[in-house]
Amino acid sequence: MKKILVMAVHPDDETLGCGGALLKHKAGGDRLYWLIATDELKALGPRSPVIRRREGEIARAAKAYGFADVFRLNLPARGVDTVPVGELVGKIAAVVNRVKPDTVYLPFHGDVHSDHRYFFQAAYSCLKAFRAPSIKTVLMMETVSETEFAPSMKEDAFIPNYFVDISAYLGKKLRIMAIYRGEMRPHPFPRSVKNIRSLAAFRGAAAGCASAEAFMLLKGIR
Repeated sequence: MKKILVMAVHPDDETLGCGGALLKHKAGGDRLYWLIATDELKALGPRSPVIRRREGEIARAAKAYGFADVFRLNLPARGVDTVPVGELVGKIAAVVNRVKPDTVYLPFHGDVHSDHRYFFQAAYSCLKAFRAPSIKTVLMMETVSETEFAPSMKEDAFIPNYFVDISAYLGKKLRIMAIYRGEMRPHPFPRSVKNIRSLAAFRGAAAGCASAEAFMLLKGIR
């Protein structure tokens, strides 16, 4: 059994980026952990119906994946870069040290969202071998509506070199994504059923399967 930690800057990033891979890990007997970095609704107050709805969505998604534990950093959405980097590193490192994961999924370092970019830099610094010797695999995930809108420059290009066949799990990934009300809209909105299916088919064609998720491998030890 392996321990898998997905670091989602915002709730739903885990499903968009590696939902199929997580379901495949679970089916294979691995233990899943979810780090949610931001709380975009905190300012509304605990009695807000929007807060209750969002908390319900997170709980339902956690149950659907069967996460062993969920960690909430409660950072300000669209303001992760206002948190001192040392403080952010400390929060992330505490989760890594507690879980001691074998595999970590991170946001792509070039994602257009500033929260993703700033979080990646802090998170990656926590994964050095002498700090987290349990980690054997580190993958950057492709998050629909963030990764594809990165500037078209070589340093920000998502060039996958690792693929996971999710043909058997795409349907459940889409059902979990539907839990997040308000995040999905009709095509051509990036977070649409058609677009998610199309990307899975496109990545699957590159990998030689019906549907796949694509990643950039940053570390791999066998």
